[in-house]
Amino acid sequence: MVERLGGGTSGVTRKTSFPPVVDTSTRVLILGSLPGDASLAAGRYYAHPQNQFWRLLSPVVGVDLPTLDYSTRLEALQAAGIGLWDVVASATRPGSSDAAIRDATANDVATLIASLPVLRVVAFNGGTAWKAGRGLVRGVEMLALPSSSPLHTVGVAAKQPAWDAIGSYLRHS
Repeated sequence: MVERLGGGTSGVTRKTSFPPVVDTSTRVLILGSLPGDASLAAGRYYAHPQNQFWRLLSPVVGVDLPTLDYSTRLEALQAAGIGLWDVVASATRPGSSDAAIRDATANDVATLIASLPVLRVVAFNGGTAWKAGRGLVRGVEMLALPSSSPLHTVGVAAKQPAWDAIGSYLRHS
């Protein structure tokens, strides 16, 4: 959701994250920072066509996620034991850059974590999510991942090994 504060074209834009996508079988919770403009406009996590999120998770879950419609992508993640949410509940931010996030309010990550009985790890998608969210997590392992954002210009091949580490938390122990 996007809300213009202050009126006119000089107003500040306040943006709000989406609800979490989790269920009682979530073993890995991936936390982003705050959806970018393309995602907010589409009402979907990781909607920017150049965001590498779906490509990075495809080999982890064994499904070609970019070829699926959005609801089927989410179903595939949940079937694999992966949930999604954001560290930031709302913030002011012109554009989509995490560096421009101001006046942030955090999501209640601790309460969500407490509601997930088989959660094994919280993975942070990018440095901003890691910095803002690691203090919100207690009692579960954490994993810092390179950002899937198109603004983080490192290629998929360089990021893939870190993202592949998610797979070890999905296997039953």
